[in-house]
Amino acid sequence: MKSVPNILSSSRIILAIIFVTLYLQNAIVWRSLSVAVFAVAVVTDFFDGYIARNYEAQSNYGIFLDPLADKVLTFSGFACLPFLNPVQFPWLAIGIIYARDIVITGIRIWAERKNITIQTRYSAKLKTFTQMLFLYAVLLLGVFAQSDIALAPFCAELLQSSVMGWLLWIVVAITVYTGLEYIYVNWDIFQKKREWTNLKRY
Repeated sequence: MKSVPNILSSSRIILAIIFVTLYLQNAIVWRSLSVAVFAVAVVTDFFDGYIARNYEAQSNYGIFLDPLADKVLTFSGFACLPFLNPVQFPWLAIGIIYARDIVITGIRIWAERKNITIQTRYSAKLKTFTQMLFLYAVLLLGVFAQSDIALAPFCAELLQSSVMGWLLWIVVAITVYTGLEYIYVNWDIFQKKREWTNLKRY
């Protein structure tokens, strides 16, 4: 049982790669399948955390692997957006999200490996929920826009509209804010690290 969370985390990375490969195909059948793959990958995130917490299956490797898998999945989703519409989903916005998540994930991994307790905020959960909701909505719009359903023209027009661009920048703003809040709330960690480093010099 102890190895199950790590297996699920590893599978999430593999599923993320499969998702990107399928979603960037022009055929709607592959793009539709990719959205299902993305959903399965999101579900594995819940189960690996649940098993690790409730069955004492946490490990140092898992502490490193789980957030890495989360970011690979999130990054893979955002990486597809500019291919749908590079104007409404610019790489600059995607890059800001990437930069924030890389920095905060690095801090989390470092703190956990040092057995330092860091404070998490409700806003961080809100950020994750907002990102995943936005991603899944846009990815589905990309599928519907290619389909033969009655709403296809509307979905295609929505993808081209500035509404989606503004929604992306709202997600970016929430992401950046939670990153700054995370650093501010846990600033004492950096102070302690600096004091410990200064003591070592003497």
